[in-house]
Amino acid sequence: MDSYIISHESHQTAEHSHDEEGNKMFGFIVFLLSESVIFLSFFAGYIVYKTTTPNWLPSGVSGLEIKEPTINTVILVASSFVIYLAERALQRHDLMKFRLFLLATMVMGTYFLVGQAIEWNSLSFGFTSGVFGGTFYLLTGFHGLHVFTGILLQLIIFVRSFIPGNYDSSHFGVNATSLFWHFVDVIWIILFVLIYIWQ
Repeated sequence: MDSYIISHESHQTAEHSHDEEGNKMFGFIVFLLSESVIFLSFFAGYIVYKTTTPNWLPSGVSGLEIKEPTINTVILVASSFVIYLAERALQRHDLMKFRLFLLATMVMGTYFLVGQAIEWNSLSFGFTSGVFGGTFYLLTGFHGLHVFTGILLQLIIFVRSFIPGNYDSSHFGVNATSLFWHFVDVIWIILFVLIYIWQ
């Protein structure tokens, strides 16, 4: 009888933990959807301004260099696959590979941010250089802030992997961070098409 009670309580505890993690993930997805609305409003504004502004590009600017941004894009998109490998490694309880892939993802994200900073530094126009200048820096800067946030989240879950048994029962933090990173990558693909391809 006692063993039945203990087993039943353990089962209820496991179900409660599963439901709680599911609720957390649902809340996080709602948060990402709200972020999507913000980005979509920026995209819509960019398209409207581009199609209605006579002198879209700043004076003396004929277009944007695409080679380096393309390299940065490939690296950022590839990092989504790398963080997926980190998730898979954690599911197999292989902490060494989890940390390795997570570090690789952080390095790739940092490379993207440094590449963006170098690009900003080389541009001949600023935030106040007409509508294009304002929207360019707003969109790329807001996205860059999300990339930086993603790297910080990855750093947190990396550090927490050194706490014994921390990821034995729940991977919510890792799964949420990975989902956020995929979101950031998808947003950048759209931005890259709007800003660099559609010139």
